[in-house]
Amino acid sequence: MGLRDRIGVDVGRRLGLEPAVEWAAAHQVRYIDIQLDTAENAFTRIDDARAAAVRAACERHDVHLGLHTLSAVNVAEYSPYVAEAVDRYLEGYVDAYGRLGAEWIVVHAGYHFTADKDMRMAAGLERLKRVAGYAEQKGALILLENLNKEPAEAEVHYLAHTLEEWRYYFERVGSPAFRLSFTVNHAHLVPEGVAGFVDGLDMSRVEEVRLADCFRNGHEVHLKPGAGDLDFADMFRRIETKGFKGHYTNAFGSLADMLAARDDLVRLARDAGIAVD
Repeated sequence: MGLRDRIGVDVGRRLGLEPAVEWAAAHQVRYIDIQLDTAENAFTRIDDARAAAVRAACERHDVHLGLHTLSAVNVAEYSPYVAEAVDRYLEGYVDAYGRLGAEWIVVHAGYHFTADKDMRMAAGLERLKRVAGYAEQKGALILLENLNKEPAEAEVHYLAHTLEEWRYYFERVGSPAFRLSFTVNHAHLVPEGVAGFVDGLDMSRVEEVRLADCFRNGHEVHLKPGAGDLDFADMFRRIETKGFKGHYTNAFGSLADMLAARDDLVRLARDAGIAVD
């Protein structure tokens, strides 16, 4: 598969589940991910008949479907009742994975409130171990995403936004159903940068690379490539020459923006000496 076909689109909540698959097929997008939290897309509203129709459409159009959990749901939750609800939420995504014939689920490590960071990390680790075990039973694949930094003065901070924090989870979960989703623009926001993340990663554990532009050591924004200062040519050179064979996901702007950027990204990769065909 050439590089252009390996670059997918984060549909998120922009389209309903069925229209998303048809949109991808119409535009020859091979990889999409979608959120199943709201309105008709909520996984609680997807019955077996509807799931079977989506699965058949993906097979017919050669569309690879991924699911993306909501980062607002705190995987590091430890409070009574709420903690159990987060477990059920993640299990709900795993169950939807099987019914829909999905191929990956992006999850997050949660967030802390500064003073309780250690407690939150411990709670999140145990929860990710549980969902990875459940995914093993169900034949699902979980991908842990590195999230973005928040301003230093903020009380609330996402976990796994540095390589060290990310490693805390992926070195301890130890499940074949647990792999990684690498968001390059989030890496660009912290001192180690894309280069530091790639140098510190075993790329054979990375299933997906997520793409957007932003500004070095800046704030969380998802810009079109070229609107920030992330060096995409260098990013492709580092990632591809380290043996990455998975898919990329554009995660910025509108569907039209993400669709149009695929050709620009292929050109940048070609400029970096990467074989794109």
